[in-house]
Amino acid sequence: MTTFPSRHIGPDADEQAQMLKAIGYASVDELMDAAIPEVIRWHGTLDLPAAATEEETIAELRAIASGNQLSTSMLGLGYYGTFTPAVIRRNVLENPAWYTAYTPYQPEISQGRLEALLNFQTMVTDLTGLTTANASMLDEGTAVAEAMTLARRASKVKSPVYVVDADTLPQTLAILRTRAEPLGIELRLVDLDAGDPLPDAYFGLHLQYPGASGAVRDHAALVSAAHAAGALVTVAADLLALTLLRAPGEIGADIAAGTTQRFGVPLGFGGPHAGYLAVRAGLERSLPGRLVGVSRDADGAPAYRLALQTREQHIRREKATSNICTAQVLLAVMASMYAVYHGPDGLRDIARRTHDRALSVAGGLAAAGVEVAHAAFFDTVTAVVPGRAASVVAAAAERGVDLRLVDDDRVSVACDETTTEAHVATVLAAFGAAAAGAFASGLDALARRSTYLTHPVFRAHRSETAMLRYLRRLSDRDYALDRGMIPLGSCTMKLNATTEMEPVSWPEFANIHPYAPASRTAGYEALVAQLEGWLAEITGYDAVSVQPNAGSQGELAGLLAIRGYHRSRGEAHRDVCLIPSSAHGTNAASAVMAGMRVVVVACDDAGNVDLPDLSAKITAHADRLAAIMVTYPSTHGVYERGIAELCAQVHDAGGQVYVDGANLNALVGYAKPGRFGADVSHLNLHKTFCIPHGGGGPGVGPVAVRAHLAEFLPGDPLEPGEHHAVSAAAHGSAGILPISWAYLRMMGPDGLAAATGTAVLAANYVAARLAGHYPVLYAGNRGLVAHECILDLRPITKATGVSVDDVAKRLIDYGFHAPTMSFPVAGTLMVEPTESEDLAELDRFCDAMIAIREEIAAVGEGRWPRDDNPLVHAPHTAAAVTADEWDHAYPRSVAGFPAGVDRTAKYWPPVRRIDGAYGDRNLVCSCPSPEAFEE
Repeated sequence: MTTFPSRHIGPDADEQAQMLKAIGYASVDELMDAAIPEVIRWHGTLDLPAAATEEETIAELRAIASGNQLSTSMLGLGYYGTFTPAVIRRNVLENPAWYTAYTPYQPEISQGRLEALLNFQTMVTDLTGLTTANASMLDEGTAVAEAMTLARRASKVKSPVYVVDADTLPQTLAILRTRAEPLGIELRLVDLDAGDPLPDAYFGLHLQYPGASGAVRDHAALVSAAHAAGALVTVAADLLALTLLRAPGEIGADIAAGTTQRFGVPLGFGGPHAGYLAVRAGLERSLPGRLVGVSRDADGAPAYRLALQTREQHIRREKATSNICTAQVLLAVMASMYAVYHGPDGLRDIARRTHDRALSVAGGLAAAGVEVAHAAFFDTVTAVVPGRAASVVAAAAERGVDLRLVDDDRVSVACDETTTEAHVATVLAAFGAAAAGAFASGLDALARRSTYLTHPVFRAHRSETAMLRYLRRLSDRDYALDRGMIPLGSCTMKLNATTEMEPVSWPEFANIHPYAPASRTAGYEALVAQLEGWLAEITGYDAVSVQPNAGSQGELAGLLAIRGYHRSRGEAHRDVCLIPSSAHGTNAASAVMAGMRVVVVACDDAGNVDLPDLSAKITAHADRLAAIMVTYPSTHGVYERGIAELCAQVHDAGGQVYVDGANLNALVGYAKPGRFGADVSHLNLHKTFCIPHGGGGPGVGPVAVRAHLAEFLPGDPLEPGEHHAVSAAAHGSAGILPISWAYLRMMGPDGLAAATGTAVLAANYVAARLAGHYPVLYAGNRGLVAHECILDLRPITKATGVSVDDVAKRLIDYGFHAPTMSFPVAGTLMVEPTESEDLAELDRFCDAMIAIREEIAAVGEGRWPRDDNPLVHAPHTAAAVTADEWDHAYPRSVAGFPAGVDRTAKYWPPVRRIDGAYGDRNLVCSCPSPEAFEE
């Protein structure tokens, strides 16, 4: 019987034998024994359940899901019921053309998702009344935290005080506290209803609109007062409410932040959801995260790209201002398409219907003599019921409706797109009210007068036929794993099996509110506990939290755990974090955000951490040493032999060892960071554990620790205590955890180890095949690499003028996504083939790279001019190749159908090479008019 591991792992036994022969090893185990230093090698078998079949796994997940009790959630607090249009669910959320795509760093083959993200940015700027929005954030709480630090950078006020509306969402307050304390920011809560005065000096003001209580307030005077004090104002605004309410930008707000969850994105027990962040003119170059802009291609045609070098825009080592290195692209695409599907009129109708339901609740309560706390509200009604709030909530729960218990005297009722008249009647019955009644809307004075979503894209796709074709047209412009190999180093783009993906859409996982009563979420709690236990076993740690909803947030959570540990021991002065020069920029950025000082450790000529320099840095900072952050295998793709000595040196000096888990795909089943000296790691479920990249998100970055750090793991943001929270929900992006659970369940201990061995085999096979054509920059024992290899193009570029960019773009003509460019070393390509690509695809890639090397030789030998060859003009579009005139030094056939390309399955990029510098000089970050695309 065919097993799941044999479907997940690309090369079969015969193909693996061929690959082993090519690199000179008799077996995968012999290869791994040679590659992995014995000092860290683990020879046991993972204590995990034996592999289950796909059918057994689905049955087990069905049983787990049945522990989640579906109810009518009227809890609100930034999470609402919504209807995902079926055409969007099937053709975006459940479509591998969208969910297996990578971050659009190669824009020529990402035009579809870039257009969708430009729609997202336009939607956000229109609704908030601001000029520029980024391409999504992780959730509302972290978006608001980024707004706070943006205001700190941009304000000229020296005061460390940040004023926060007391009616802010409680989970957002928890994240603000987490982020503020290490940075020396002082939060000051003000009760606007009580008329609390603003302090004399403060750098920023945060307002919630509508408030957590549901109250809608006129903030115009507060905005003016803040500006008079030199402070910047952030408004956390509900986008659906903004279809009816005056936009923050219209009263002078500087920043708007929030979530787009209620635009068709399922609750998912807290995520993943696309947060948003928008700014007024003048702040766009301080905006963290990714920003899609409009540039032009080699023919002068408009083309989309990530603008302002946003891959690392704010990730600048010790000068970092943000560690955001990801977004929530798949969910942002869904939210933007929800707006495209409904259009401005449809969104306004949904908002009016939601508001009308809330008015009916308020009217029924008032008629029954129940006090309604606020005259002006959008969707949330707070009822004052002295001493009987708990009994009302219990009565509603018995009727299948969850209401929010605010305190002993108040109950909150949140309406949404899914609320019906029957739900209203049920809620009123729980209060002892007879029937719905009339209630005057208090929103008239704050009603929106301005237009929004006026671009034709939000009006052109009213029928499902038109919508379906639009989604297909965009996905056809992109390159994703459903087309072919994406050999990105450090990013592990491997199979995201359909069986793993299916449960994400089940209502029992998709439609659970993150703050639902514990009696309704037993299934999720069981799944999380099991997954955390399995991850602890795999990594050798004692405790795991899945709360961080991205790798960057896992890094921050791990460093905060180290910080908390040192403080608990009376060593708060320990604030130095050692980071190798090869590290990903988020490492240093996370350290800065955790209140640490970055000290860079050199790497030697072989790419390893320079142990003498490490010793010198430890000696220089021994009394203040907090931690070292290292990636293992190294960022250079090598199993460093000095890792155990490194850990020992840091521990001897009183520091903690953080091992970045980005490259865990080369360790699972063969080595455990928690056993070879590390104290904490973050893991990337969107890499090693098969959650798909989704075009640049969602991700999950669990943090794993040894026992002495366990008490410092992130805690539930709604639970009181000294713990910190890094995401707005206790289990972060819980809605996609079934993917990794299913992967582990179907692979079993033997399958996981086999996947690791095959990944290392594939990387060494590619390195061996290409070594005679491109130098492999770094290697470890016996010349072996780990799960990725770095090809050094610098000598080739010096000799021929052909750049790493030229090779990357030429690979598009051959039908490939390029490997990682110029990281961690400028002028190189980092290749990670993963275990999921079979030998035919590995050879197709190697053949393409060898053919490109021959093309480079033609340039170097003068057979093609340096300024007119298929590399410098790549990629070639169908329009370019079929143009009436062709005046190049090479034939059309070489341009469009290079050696080995299947003419019946050719991928044609929609645009030619994009001019990045032009786009940065002429920043356009919302949908251009259709006329811009006219020839």
